[in-house]
Amino acid sequence: MNQTATMTANPVAERIGQFAASFHPIKVLKNLLVPFIAMMVFLLLWSAGASQVQTSLGVFPGPAKVWEQSLSLWQEHQAERVKEAAFYERLQKRVDKAIAAGKPQEKIDRIKSRKYTGKETFIDQIFTSLITVATGFLVASLIAIPLGIIIGMNQTLYSAFNPIIQLLKPVSPLAWLPLVTMVVSAVYVSNDPMFSKSFLTSAITVTLCCLWPTILNTAVGVAGVDKDLINVSRVLRLGWLTKTVKIVLPSSIPMMFTGLRLSLGIGWMVLIAAEMLAQNPGLGKFVWDEFQNGSSNSLARIMVAVIAIGFIGFLLDRAMLTLQKIFSWDKNAILR
Repeated sequence: MNQTATMTANPVAERIGQFAASFHPIKVLKNLLVPFIAMMVFLLLWSAGASQVQTSLGVFPGPAKVWEQSLSLWQEHQAERVKEAAFYERLQKRVDKAIAAGKPQEKIDRIKSRKYTGKETFIDQIFTSLITVATGFLVASLIAIPLGIIIGMNQTLYSAFNPIIQLLKPVSPLAWLPLVTMVVSAVYVSNDPMFSKSFLTSAITVTLCCLWPTILNTAVGVAGVDKDLINVSRVLRLGWLTKTVKIVLPSSIPMMFTGLRLSLGIGWMVLIAAEMLAQNPGLGKFVWDEFQNGSSNSLARIMVAVIAIGFIGFLLDRAMLTLQKIFSWDKNAILR
């Protein structure tokens, strides 16, 4: 009886001990206090340094000014949403009035089709940038992962494609952008386009710059699969698809996700420059518009955008890291 109770209690006590160990004072100090102190030191240095920099638009903004403009941008977003709600409320009243008056259905549909055309707020442009980078990154991944697998499984193809990849990989997005703009303008001609040309230009530029890290890392991961596993697949006479799905992909997932994380980070950086030059609505265009605006708050608003760009980039990387942990066979791997 006592032995059974002891055996039952031990796992519980062990879990409690592990939980308590995670709250060890030293770990709490390391994980919370140290980053907090580092952030405070950074803010103090920023504040002190900013006050010494005089520009044509005034003193370079410190943390307090940037925080003030962050709140101002959020208030502008809320005000714009109120205007949008009022617009659709008025539109619905017009629709109801037209229905009550027995107007033709075509006229009613024409009234319903009207859209709110207010300016895009800072928050709206964040989501626009996220949609653009997600589109470019997903298209690049759908191309790069299969291509990387095929190249990695065939040494001849790897030797053939590697020089081309190494040639195109260092090309700046600023060099791709004019070419993409010309091609999109010539090919994408429509009276009722589904996507704007500026959106396609930015998304395709992101795609071109996201391809190479994923292709290379996937190919290297596939080529580095343990030879014993390949020999086992031969002994079992597995087909190409079965071998790829059951052996090659699980073994190459860490390298593949390394390429995806690099590609997403590059794509997010590329997008800002592409939006600036293509004038596609987004964070890049917001930064450019504020720079051209030249008001006393422009520098602070640009700093808000800079911080937002960095923070969103960090969140995107963490999201990819989470996906890697979910799909990776090694659940105990320490990923940074």
